[in-house]
Amino acid sequence: MTDSAVAPVGMDRGEGGEGRPSHGASRRRTFFIALGFLAPALVLLGALLLYPIVYTVIRSFFSADGGQFTGFDNYVTMFTNDSTFTAIRNNIIWVIVAPIACTVLGLIFAVLLDKIKWSTAFKLIIFMPMAISMLAAGVIFRTMFQENPNLGVVNAALVGINSVFGDDAAYPGANVRPKTGLAGEHGIIRSEQAIETGGEMNFPLVGIRPDTVPEAAKPAEQAQSADADQITGTVWLDFVKGGGGVNGEIGANKPGLPGVRVDAVAEDGTIAGHAQTDDTGRYVIDGLKQGSYTVALPAANFDEGYQGVSWLSSTFITGVVILSYIWIWAGFAMVMIASGLSAMDRSLQEAARMDGANEWQVFRRITAPLLSPVIIVVFVTLIINVLKIFDLVYVIPPGASKPAANVIAVEMWRVSFGGGSNQGLGSALAILLLLLVLPSMIINVKRFREERQR
Repeated sequence: MTDSAVAPVGMDRGEGGEGRPSHGASRRRTFFIALGFLAPALVLLGALLLYPIVYTVIRSFFSADGGQFTGFDNYVTMFTNDSTFTAIRNNIIWVIVAPIACTVLGLIFAVLLDKIKWSTAFKLIIFMPMAISMLAAGVIFRTMFQENPNLGVVNAALVGINSVFGDDAAYPGANVRPKTGLAGEHGIIRSEQAIETGGEMNFPLVGIRPDTVPEAAKPAEQAQSADADQITGTVWLDFVKGGGGVNGEIGANKPGLPGVRVDAVAEDGTIAGHAQTDDTGRYVIDGLKQGSYTVALPAANFDEGYQGVSWLSSTFITGVVILSYIWIWAGFAMVMIASGLSAMDRSLQEAARMDGANEWQVFRRITAPLLSPVIIVVFVTLIINVLKIFDLVYVIPPGASKPAANVIAVEMWRVSFGGGSNQGLGSALAILLLLLVLPSMIINVKRFREERQR
């Protein structure tokens, strides 16, 4: 009998006659060594990823307190709830608008800044919002878009532009001087008695803040004598800073109020004519039929005037929140695309220019196709990010606008922990969000594998 015939099972005889592990035993030993190194990572993945997913799936089939199995009731409730439909609709808007806007802006910035001096400084400025937390960015945008122009810089700019190019005047708080033949009701200031054509009706007003009087205003002047088809008069601020003057009478240092509309109202309530005061506060309503008219200053003269746009209302709130996201993440897209641009073979672009291609043709035929792998990765990453958006949507909208700006992540938190106390329905929303994010994650993983295999 040979020596090999008596060798132990699973052992081979070496050159020196010593036994060594078989191929199968070696593979098992390698497997257990690899498993030992991977064990910590597997434990963490199981505890932090696999277990929460499995538990959330199971929890979604139970009632709010977890004590009763309800089957698919939470999913039925989720898809029949108006707030969930609003959240899904807003998420669709986010997915369509935000990633495209960020990617396009990032591409434009990366390509254009590559051609100018001090490009690093400009890129730093554009990328700087990424250094700000989402919470801080939300506070910044909520303050910027406040409706009150004294607080919100956007409406302050709009009001400033309107005051330069607009011709409307507003004198909020205006009131009548007592015993001057004037009456005020429903914001309208009018003459107590009807005025005959050819007559004069003056309006000494009080209660107007001096800072609302336009800079173009001049000292009030007495109106000229009226013709037979006219009614004339003067509208002025019956107040002198520091005191002085006679109440109800035009005098020095009493400013006229320009831009005030004055109506002549007939007995049947129709407006027979109107005029606007000049810089001295004088007006002339002409073309009137002979008769008597009530002279009135419409309430529109005394409102706050143009105060900008209610940006944080339900109508515009989603757009404001998306704009804040673009402000933050456009810099990320720019940096990613710029890194791909720096690794590009520039000789292809130069060859195209030498063949007579203009810059648009070079960009469309050479630059954009070569950058397409990076652009796709950036775009898909942003889609995943916007599907999970929470911070900005929670911080920026005021209380009345929160339902209109709702998204799935905020709805999930609100239902589970923000007063709803229904973790069954919240778990169902979490599974919906996971199913929406998974396709984009799979696409990204495939892209990374393709890039690694090249």
